[in-house]
Amino acid sequence: MSDPLPSSDRPLAGKVALVTGASRGIGRAIALRLARSGARVACVATTAERAQETQAACQALGVQSAAYGVDVSASAPVNELVAAVVSEFGGLDILVNNAGITRDQLLLRMSEEDFDRVVDVNLKGTFNFIRASARTLMKSHGRIVNITSVVGVTGNAGQANYAASKAGVIGLTRSVAKELASRGVCVNAVAPGFIATDMTSAIDPKAAEALKAEIPLSRIGEPEEIAAAVDFLCGPGAAYITGQTLIIDGGLSL
Repeated sequence: MSDPLPSSDRPLAGKVALVTGASRGIGRAIALRLARSGARVACVATTAERAQETQAACQALGVQSAAYGVDVSASAPVNELVAAVVSEFGGLDILVNNAGITRDQLLLRMSEEDFDRVVDVNLKGTFNFIRASARTLMKSHGRIVNITSVVGVTGNAGQANYAASKAGVIGLTRSVAKELASRGVCVNAVAPGFIATDMTSAIDPKAAEALKAEIPLSRIGEPEEIAAAVDFLCGPGAAYITGQTLIIDGGLSL
């Protein structure tokens, strides 16, 4: 485990961050990166138990952290969770909407249930957390970073539900950025490409190699590379950036 950074290297010291989908992959990397920058981190997963390992890793970096569990698609529990975070941590400055699922299938074989569930988690879940957090973030002049996907920009065969949900996150980001700008809240999105996570590890190895060959940088991205971008968008250097989608895909979408 890395040693805590000195306070002079902690630009988010004193800030409170809430990260959904924090139990693994990109979400875990984001939670740890924000903790290294000094933020106190509320780690959210489908159950509190699943978020506890990330919580412990954040605490080992010398910051306050807590684990929470919720179905992000359910608005009332999300409202209760955000209120609990604000009460326990004394406020909220950063919201990172990372929770997401895939249920891939060709359009003619895709069930209505699979389409609805992906949209409910990926898009409605993002909306639920933004709406629940907005008033507190307006008071703190906070930051919102929504994790979308390069397929929300390009589309992808077999992922009509996922691509639609992630394209919706981009539209939501731009709309909320316009609504909250006058209150000093910056709202941006990060669109990862092919990143080494549990989700992408399920891809057939031959298909993964073929996809990697299409990436101009000729490699798969790492969760920490997405986390670094989120950290920047939450920090002082991004105070004049809002409504943008930063694509991090090694050039795949070119």
